[in-house]
Amino acid sequence: MRRSFQFSILGLSVLLFTALPLPASNHREAPITALDHKADITDLYAFVSYAPGQSPNTPSSKVTIVLCVDPLLEPANGPTFFPFDPDIRYEIKIDNNHDAAEDIVFQFRFSTEYQLPGVYTALAGVGDQGANQPGTQNLVVPPRINSFSSPGLNLRQTYSVTMIRGDRRVELTSDDGSPLFVVPGNAGPRTMDYEALFDQGTYQVEEGMSVFAGTTDDPFWIDLGAAFDTANFRTLGTGVPGVLTAAEDQAQANFASDTVSGYAVNAIAIEVPIELLTSTGQVEPPSSPAATIGVWGTTSRRQETVRRSPSPPTHSGAFRQVQRIGNPLINELIIGIGSKDRFSMDRPRRDSQFAGFFLDPPIVRIVEALYGGALAVPAAPRTDLLPLVTYAEPIAAAETPAGPVADLLRLNTGVPATPPESINRLGLIGGDPAGFPNGRRLQDDVVDIVLRVGVGGVLASFDGFDPAVNGRLGDGVNVNDAPYRTQFPYLANCPDGRNRRHIDPGEPGGGPID
Repeated sequence: MRRSFQFSILGLSVLLFTALPLPASNHREAPITALDHKADITDLYAFVSYAPGQSPNTPSSKVTIVLCVDPLLEPANGPTFFPFDPDIRYEIKIDNNHDAAEDIVFQFRFSTEYQLPGVYTALAGVGDQGANQPGTQNLVVPPRINSFSSPGLNLRQTYSVTMIRGDRRVELTSDDGSPLFVVPGNAGPRTMDYEALFDQGTYQVEEGMSVFAGTTDDPFWIDLGAAFDTANFRTLGTGVPGVLTAAEDQAQANFASDTVSGYAVNAIAIEVPIELLTSTGQVEPPSSPAATIGVWGTTSRRQETVRRSPSPPTHSGAFRQVQRIGNPLINELIIGIGSKDRFSMDRPRRDSQFAGFFLDPPIVRIVEALYGGALAVPAAPRTDLLPLVTYAEPIAAAETPAGPVADLLRLNTGVPATPPESINRLGLIGGDPAGFPNGRRLQDDVVDIVLRVGVGGVLASFDGFDPAVNGRLGDGVNVNDAPYRTQFPYLANCPDGRNRRHIDPGEPGGGPID
């Protein structure tokens, strides 16, 4: 009997990860963005801002939203490194009246200049004085980059931020009137002081807001290599691939390879006072329907591009959406591949067309049909998944209008932030009310949470639920490879291009080679 049970769960685990492969959260998940990396949104985060030592009962007054784009950037990959695309309109959108349409939009646009157009690389520098041509006073290498005025910051980007409410547009500018500079990738310690640029590139703007844009550590983590080796996930303490022991589940450590370790991403972050986000203009208690907002991000390009080599391309026409993201892993694990591009380019308020995927995920039916109850799952329709696609408990207050079915990242702004030292990686299902799927923090292990909620049914109440199986599905990667900051914008430093390290299977923290 025991052998039969283990075989069934082993088969279940293989099926679980092969039926719809697990990519890094939103990295190259749809055909359209596999061909347009710059417009590819990798992740969206939205959470009530927190600080070390903060009392869990102390309400916070701001929300941080982070939009990451351009996946799996190798930090050593010069000479251009990783500029934002000036032809893309990057947007963060807020629904605060529960109709799945944007009420507030934060729009980011980028521009590029070259300070040393004759130099072969985007980033160059050495020492305090630079380096001269031997025997002359001709400076051929500029000084180490330590500010945005350093000439060695050859490819230099600035950006604009526009807040849109209805017909009102407000250009957000820095408190001291300086340009908003993009923090570049980290070429290495000889070339630059990345930490100094990061600090200088975090700006205070109007109405108590802060902004940041730059190349940072990719905050996501997953055993991506195992996922694409036909679901060859590591066999850990339970002896069953894809199921963790209680001790592994609680550990702040990795038991499998974080394939995203050592890679970078382009990140846009904004911190906004809560009263600017709610429909009432006030900080609402968690029991108020007005406390919960919906957040999503989009990238868009002009409708037409004409290339006449060697002249630069020209762009015209209206902006057309290339991709969007609300909840992590929806387009990857839930939407069928034939619908992924349509989903990417459509609007959340039209998501009723995808309700069949949301509330009866095909992967769960496959598991149920082929493995005959080895893992009990909730019956369709999966009403336990409604909190992910409507305004519903346990995220929104009981009296909140549900609104249409829509893929939005829903955040109850009235729930106090959890101090960073007390954050539970499993968020809401781990007893931490300030974590995913109530918004999403950088520390939330969305791979394990989505598997347990979507397949394991941990938000449902049904016969046959086994917490040792349903409640411990996971890939063995529990934490990020780099430490997050404990204040805005919270992101970790871009790995040093010269000395970056990708943690491989067989290394400490990389899991077994089996």
